Amino acid sequence: MEEQSAQSNNQAFHKFEEKNKKNPPMGAILFLIFTIVVGASVGYLVFKMTTGSASQVMSSTTGSKTAVSKGMVFGASNLSSFPDSAEGVLQKGGINNEGQYHLVRSGGPSQYVYLTSSSVDLSMFINHKVKVNGATQKAQTAGWLMDVGRVEVEN
Repeated sequence: MEEQSAQSNNQAFHKFEEKNKKNPPMGAILFLIFTIVVGASVGYLVFKMTTGSASQVMSSTTGSKTAVSKGMVFGASNLSSFPDSAEGVLQKGGINNEGQYHLVRSGGPSQYVYLTSSSVDLSMFINHKVKVNGATQKAQTAGWLMDVGRVEVEN
């Protein structure tokens, strides 16, 4: 008899547990979806504001390059992070492991600006006259080392 009583108590307890299992409230699910949508939207807007014309930069998925022509601007539209600028013909090659490219300017090699960039594919502009905006970096050998954030094609 005690066994039956224990079994009926056990069954009653399981029924009580099943009744009291709660699904997450609908409000919590909607809040989670809303938070994800707002977060993704804000992330996209910040990306667009910091990269400027990102559609003109080399596509990393396809590997295709956009043809460059006079007047095109690549990189950031907000120049507050890139206060320095220089103009010249872009050539491949740095100096003593500083920069991957350089701008040839009048006055000879002492006037070259050595360039690096993590946001713009500078290889697109080799042999083009360009104006670059960037931030000057500390250099060991180069007279002027710049991290480029924006390139405007002049020729």
